[in-house]
Amino acid sequence: MSDPKITRIEIHEYKWTLPEMGRDYNGFNLIYEPGAKAQMTGYVMQMFTDVGIVGEFAGGGRAEYSTLPQFWHFLKGRSALERENINSEVKRALRQVARIGIAPIDIALWDIAGKLYNQPIHKLLGGHKTALPCYASTYHGDHQPDGLSTPEAFADYAEASLEKGYPAFKIHGWGRAPISQEVANVHAVGKRVGGKMDLMLDPACEYQTFGDAVKVGWACDENRFFWYEDPYRDGDISQLALRKLRQIIKTPLLQTEHVRSLEPHIDFVIAEATDYVRGDVGYDGITGVMKLAHACEALGLDLEFHGPGPAQRQCMASIRNTNYYEMGLLHPKAPASHDPNLFLDDYRDELDAIDANGCVPIPQGPGLGVGINWEWVDRQRTNLVVYE
Repeated sequence: MSDPKITRIEIHEYKWTLPEMGRDYNGFNLIYEPGAKAQMTGYVMQMFTDVGIVGEFAGGGRAEYSTLPQFWHFLKGRSALERENINSEVKRALRQVARIGIAPIDIALWDIAGKLYNQPIHKLLGGHKTALPCYASTYHGDHQPDGLSTPEAFADYAEASLEKGYPAFKIHGWGRAPISQEVANVHAVGKRVGGKMDLMLDPACEYQTFGDAVKVGWACDENRFFWYEDPYRDGDISQLALRKLRQIIKTPLLQTEHVRSLEPHIDFVIAEATDYVRGDVGYDGITGVMKLAHACEALGLDLEFHGPGPAQRQCMASIRNTNYYEMGLLHPKAPASHDPNLFLDDYRDELDAIDANGCVPIPQGPGLGVGINWEWVDRQRTNLVVYE
């Protein structure tokens, strides 16, 4: 049988509504808002081949798909099994736009390979895990009386997550909160569940100054947090600043969520500007993230995957050096941040999706292992872009 050749790509844009959610002070972060409805945009990409196999990827945003016209001519007619060559050539083609757009293509190619050989991607990667331990990852703090509006509310939710079976809990704090409130939040959660579950903090680059990051870092030290992630307005990319922060605090840093491709990630590590390394299949695809995982393994470091999803599960099942699957975003009064109607095969990323051991299963179907609910996508579709 000859290699399947790429013949066509379709990008389906759709709209959906997330109930009980609004936006924060600058309109960037989702926060709990009773009675509100956040309007969301989603994308599904299909890659067609001349043998009838269709690779699919649900995810990405407008930016990821905006660069496809630059290299569609290169993909058309090419073997869908040439993932390594395609990754290398497209990575070069996109070098002046921060390599944005490589991930959806790469994930769809892996989906095709899995479907061709009738195996889940983790089997093609040599994976062996059947389940992954999770951490409950919160929405950003809000200002609602029944929401995540106080340190005590975060501590209550951490305790409830522990009781549900989660072995770890990650805080996303507030926007524009006094730094004393952020410090109090770390202490409240640490006092309530510290020593009972691993704790993480992700300010999402909200803190205004290096000094703010240091103050909260000291609180993390006192409460033995498992990691401290993206603390302040360097945007998670200043190797000098984060190396200095590592010299001042003891809590391990988790950086590089906002760094794309292999080489800058490893430069960050060599500069001693992080402890754990963040990888994102939505940025670098499966090929890129697996390269990063093995590079980290050679350096004795762990790779932690950003966000939930089928591709993340397939990759995590295939490597040794990773700790937790990110279940989120979550809130005690609102639905999770992902569209519950998008996937078939009983796939879920919700608060109660874990088993008694706090784990989620690895999808076992061919490719990504999970089907797209095309009936629902067709009803919600607002735009279709075709390349052929």
